[in-house]
Amino acid sequence: MNRAEIDLGEGDAGFVLGTGEVGVLLIHGLTGTPTELRRVAQGLARDGTCTVYVPTLAGHCGDNSDLQATGWLDWYEGVRKTFAGIRQRHGQVFVGGLSMGAVMSMYLASEHPGQVAGLLMYSTTLRYDGWSINKLAFMTPLLMKIPFGVHLCSFEEKPPYGIKNQRLRAIVERQMKAGESNNAGLLTMEGVTVRELHRMNAVVKKRMPSITTKALVVHSIEDDITSRWNADYVERHLGGPVTKVLLDNCYHMITVDLQYRSVIELSDAFIKKNSSTAASRLPGIAHEV
Repeated sequence: MNRAEIDLGEGDAGFVLGTGEVGVLLIHGLTGTPTELRRVAQGLARDGTCTVYVPTLAGHCGDNSDLQATGWLDWYEGVRKTFAGIRQRHGQVFVGGLSMGAVMSMYLASEHPGQVAGLLMYSTTLRYDGWSINKLAFMTPLLMKIPFGVHLCSFEEKPPYGIKNQRLRAIVERQMKAGESNNAGLLTMEGVTVRELHRMNAVVKKRMPSITTKALVVHSIEDDITSRWNADYVERHLGGPVTKVLLDNCYHMITVDLQYRSVIELSDAFIKKNSSTAASRLPGIAHEV
């Protein structure tokens, strides 16, 4: 497919996999990169059911100055353009994402009622409350309201970086410290960026009861960044039917960690169940080793 036909954001990190009739838009996390969704995209595209689009959000895959120059509406605008292009090519489109990307998928569904076939929500991040997060993090929203308080905040990624797989964790840590943001994302996040996440989450929380799109919510019970409270909140407040699945033996980055095959299987089954195009296909898919 010609890249120019679908807007995948700036740079060359975004990608398209598959040639299936069902369109799937996956959104990466805050300070993240499309790479964190590649394994899931490969799994969903493998049997010919789906074409999977993973764009780069505005300000991402560069440095912190690039990210700070953007806000959550800039991130969303890029996603909206990708979605508009996908809608022109596919009769059914599923939208999802990892962490902040999962929250943004809900916002997109609220902006386009009736146009999203289903939501694929991985490690939804409505608040940072996992076991590796500083216990004073709950004060961050209050600090953001103080004049210049946003400039006092800076957050650095720390082990285990959302990854239980020790071999993969070492690779990601090396890439982040080497500044390879296209592959591993940023090592630090400034207060300005965190403020934008809080602003988006506040809007989405208010809209959740009016979002009637079916949703698959997958979360780890060992999530080091965002506890299962986030998945439970979605289950309680989203206006549409929610299928919630809790995984073990993985941390926040469930799309690449030890249980990524389970994420693929759950997502594939959800798409096939809720897509008229995919319903006639066999339920199983082949996975990469």
